[in-house]
Amino acid sequence: MATLHIDRLLETVIKQGGSDLHLSVGVPPVIRLHGRLRHLETKTLTPEDTTALMKAITPERCQQEIQEEGGCDYGFAFGEHGRFRVSVFRQKGNLTLVLRLIPSRLLTFEEIGLPNIVSALCRRPRGLFLVTGPTGSGKTTTLASMINFINDTLDRHIVTVEDPIEYYHKHKKSLVNQREVGVDVPSFAEALRRVLRMDPDVILVGELRDLETIEAAITAAETGHLVFGTLHTTGCQGTINRIIDAFPQDQQDQIRVQLSVTLIAVLSQALCPKEPKGMVAAYEFMLVSPAIANLVRENKVYRIDSAIQTGKKFGMRLLDEHLWELYSKKMITSEEAVDKSRKPGEMQDKIDAAMRGLDMSQMEKPSDDDDDDGPVIPRRNT
Repeated sequence: MATLHIDRLLETVIKQGGSDLHLSVGVPPVIRLHGRLRHLETKTLTPEDTTALMKAITPERCQQEIQEEGGCDYGFAFGEHGRFRVSVFRQKGNLTLVLRLIPSRLLTFEEIGLPNIVSALCRRPRGLFLVTGPTGSGKTTTLASMINFINDTLDRHIVTVEDPIEYYHKHKKSLVNQREVGVDVPSFAEALRRVLRMDPDVILVGELRDLETIEAAITAAETGHLVFGTLHTTGCQGTINRIIDAFPQDQQDQIRVQLSVTLIAVLSQALCPKEPKGMVAAYEFMLVSPAIANLVRENKVYRIDSAIQTGKKFGMRLLDEHLWELYSKKMITSEEAVDKSRKPGEMQDKIDAAMRGLDMSQMEKPSDDDDDDGPVIPRRNT
């Protein structure tokens, strides 16, 4: 009965175009649709229901992990419809499941709305390309599209390290080997220690979650590999600070130098509900130009936002500029633009001014409550 039930629920998610399914005791199943939660009109789930639903889809090794650790993450294929990434955890003594739908179709760069230069960066023989943003901002989808582009157009050996594997890639023009943490290899750090002996051209690290993994990724990029990685940071400036701060104080100068040489780009994403329905990604994009490499090396990271503004001809842009553009095109609401903005006060002022019909050029200069950790750099017009 539970198997049939879970199949029906998963079919509902796919049919309605939902992104997640939540199964918690005390409420009916809940679907996330276009970024918003919707209750299904079915029975309220009991502890027995969530346990039965968990057992219907969870491999034996993961059930063992739930017993010992109180939770687990894994992925499974649902026929031809796509894959689901599952997180099972205990709360108030009961089991809860969250299932994220990973669509079977990979998106193109145009569909995601990435800058044109990304395809050229995917052809680079070496370097570190970071995709950052909060959980659920579409980082995995963006990275999968980049791997798919390389797989379609170039002959490369691609090795991915993921926890769990979400998008499955077939061998096309490239050879793609995907390693799952906990199944094929015990940890990200261990996988990266061994990956350099596998003759890789491209390495994808699902998450740069600790010092050892960050260090190994930088080393791999330095030794002539193209490395893609993700971090849960907001903004390009915050990403660089997060990497440098992960290292002990006495190593930070050396890492700044390494990073200035190996880092090629940072793409920072936020996923917004699109009007009237669907989702749209807003992004901040930084290409590491010689000027930005100097700022990283000289510990003047606070000036990166200003450098991004003057690098528009390379496709660079700040997150708030993209959010403003999406709001101006009526693709997202004003509330969404303010919520996702890095400087919500400024964004709100800009929206209020636009509604009153004021000259927008008055709103361009940074405010005093700028959250930079350095002096405010006056905006230069380009």
